[in-house]
Amino acid sequence: MKTTRTATLAIFALLLTACASQAPDPEDDLGLFWVKNAAEYGAVTRQVYGTATRALPRFIDDTSWTALPGQTGAEKLPAAVILDIDETVINNVDFQISFERPFDNYKLDYWDREHTAQPVPGVVEFVKAARAAGVQIFFLTNRPCEQYEGESEACPQKQTVIEGLQEIGISTEPEFVSLADEQPDWKREKLVRRQLIGESHRVIMVIGDDLGDFIPCARKKVYAPCTEAGTRASRDAAVRKYAEYWGNGWYILPNPMHGSWSSVQ
Repeated sequence: MKTTRTATLAIFALLLTACASQAPDPEDDLGLFWVKNAAEYGAVTRQVYGTATRALPRFIDDTSWTALPGQTGAEKLPAAVILDIDETVINNVDFQISFERPFDNYKLDYWDREHTAQPVPGVVEFVKAARAAGVQIFFLTNRPCEQYEGESEACPQKQTVIEGLQEIGISTEPEFVSLADEQPDWKREKLVRRQLIGESHRVIMVIGDDLGDFIPCARKKVYAPCTEAGTRASRDAAVRKYAEYWGNGWYILPNPMHGSWSSVQ
């Protein structure tokens, strides 16, 4: 009996190992399935952007307000909103379903070159309203600048991003779009870029889908100026620490498909 049980457990372990080594079927991922098919997804994103739109006049008029913790002396600066791009402005669910695992940055860039970008519901209307009110929009993405063999551009991904924004109806100039590694100190920790925007603008809103779009040091991998990795405990503590901002200058979109949350422990 003991031998039989041991053999059964061994077979079971082998089966688990074999299953684990196989790439998951994207259609089995409930997060992808929900974003792709659930009406609730569009309802939530429109709710977020609708709430942000209605708050614009209040934050524009209150020159003492800033959505950047620690920003001071910004009363006379022009107002700005910081937007993440992927899953905040551009909906990449079709790419997430179709790309060959494992993920690599170039796969998203090449896919975007061949497909028309799709907007996150509600974002186009929000950007239009913000711009009509005189607010400058900055786009911060952690898509990295990487030079491809056979291409002369040092950061071809930036043009891909700008063209994707144009496809969904949002035109912008290159100076208002920043990518990771575009400058030596522009890493995947967005704090440096947010602070740079804060030198010239009063940031009245930050909108994203990942905790790292709002707070520093939320990732498992440490990027300067962070000195410690993000953990589940530190991330939960940060959500509580900045409780006054959620829905009040900080607006987070649902993204059950990918993000810094998936790797922290």
